[in-house]
Amino acid sequence: MKMAGMGRRGLKLSHMKPQEAYSDAAIRTNNAILEFCRTSFSGLSGATAGVLGLTALYGFIFYFVASLLMSLLLILKAGSSWGRYFKSRWRIFTSGLMGGLFTYVLSWTFVYGMVHVY
Repeated sequence: MKMAGMGRRGLKLSHMKPQEAYSDAAIRTNNAILEFCRTSFSGLSGATAGVLGLTALYGFIFYFVASLLMSLLLILKAGSSWGRYFKSRWRIFTSGLMGGLFTYVLSWTFVYGMVHVY
């Protein structure tokens, strides 16, 4: 016999917190969009660094500043309801950071070579 307000194992239901449900497909889509934005922005900022003639450490600092700017723009776009789109803010800042670095270096060295070497 069940008692009112009790679960199957005798736990009070009033003390149980509802768990948040996430759509796995929506999370994958949002992460794919985040990856696309970061890759595109990395290519664009790499080309910018190449045109500006940045070399060595200044070029890498430019990448991390541009990546931080991209993350801030994404958080600004999501607004105060960022929790509806991503599980954590940290993921917005770190997702695709190293993959974007390779794209950045590729476009940076290519454009630098085309503008300043040839």
